[in-house]
Amino acid sequence: MKTLSLKLDDSVFNETESVLEEVKLSRNRYINEALTYYNQLQKKKIIAQMLKTESELVQEESMKVLAEFENLEEYDD
Repeated sequence: MKTLSLKLDDSVFNETESVLEEVKLSRNRYINEALTYYNQLQKKKIIAQMLKTESELVQEESMKVLAEFENLEEYDD
């Protein structure tokens, strides 16, 4: 386990202390859970951006392939 020093805005600290009184967690556990949640959220955003970028890269080629398939259907009749 790592130890770190952390500076928080007064408003964030005060709000956190209020929440801690209600949820009955230690400050350390609460911050660990909050960072775990935030890391998961950021990973999802990174993956979504990667998928968007990859999708844009193949979009033009996909449209060409779709057009070719549509042309093939014209010859089925």
